[in-house]
Amino acid sequence: MAEIFPEITPFETIFLAVSEGHRLHVTIAGNPAGRPAILLHGGPGSGLSATARRYFNPAFYRIIQFDQRGCGKSTPNAADNLEHNTTHHLIDDMEAIRSALGVDDWLVYGSSWGATLALAYAQQHPEYVRAVVLAGVTTTRQKEIDWLYKGLAMFLPQQWQRFVAAIPGHMSKEDPVGAYHQLLNDPDLSIRLMAAFEWHLWEAGSITAESTSAFPERWRDDDYILTRARLCAHYFHHAAWLDDGVLLRNAGSLSGIPGILIQGMRDLQGPPITAYELAAAWPGSQLIAIDGAGHSTGDAGMEEAIVSAIARFAN
Repeated sequence: MAEIFPEITPFETIFLAVSEGHRLHVTIAGNPAGRPAILLHGGPGSGLSATARRYFNPAFYRIIQFDQRGCGKSTPNAADNLEHNTTHHLIDDMEAIRSALGVDDWLVYGSSWGATLALAYAQQHPEYVRAVVLAGVTTTRQKEIDWLYKGLAMFLPQQWQRFVAAIPGHMSKEDPVGAYHQLLNDPDLSIRLMAAFEWHLWEAGSITAESTSAFPERWRDDDYILTRARLCAHYFHHAAWLDDGVLLRNAGSLSGIPGILIQGMRDLQGPPITAYELAAAWPGSQLIAIDGAGHSTGDAGMEEAIVSAIARFAN
């Protein structure tokens, strides 16, 4: 059974100036001469993860990570500034990183929102993608957004009541993403922080199949959750600036690029139907279903499957 690798420290950290005054925090770990791989974090706005790099054998991989625009150590921070921050900007940022690091092609790994970004990048720049590994598959279609912030109410009625109760009476509760987008952009910091906390409390109820009360430690930091919630609402309110369903419609363009899709079969945040539809539309891709696992890559069976999938492309 594959196990994650020991913790490693990046051997290089850079701050890369990109368009519109943004600077990206980029780290490189593992083997400087190894197979390049770029790791795309979720959220949007979760920031790069030291755990995620442990899925890659550091003897074989040159492990590239970055804090996407507005989060982590990248600047400006989305708690203050959401300008020039769209999916298309992130795709261009990946190209800027690839060019700056002299990468000819790379393995692209993404989980949750990172899966959407990985697909969007691969479809726009297939010539630079050696392989793709996705976990907790999403494409950020409108029905996926609606499910996550409305449909899930049937499974989490108590949490749902609290989530919508935080929306003031003058705002529509029929569009919670739109309402929270307004709250998270309110001039009053206390209102923004309240909305950020309630946003994360709702999300915590469905992040893992192993507990309905999980609350990651870094979600207890006000600065972190304000940044992350503002980015999530910003992207989901605008449907990630993607034509609805385009990543599934264009999946056939990935023919010839090997892809492995790792999906928890009890994933409430990214229901398995999306992974099944993507596998059917992507010639040569492989779907690995993990019984009993939810959306978290830490759920039983997920890490082992991710490590095994990535190991296939080491040589």
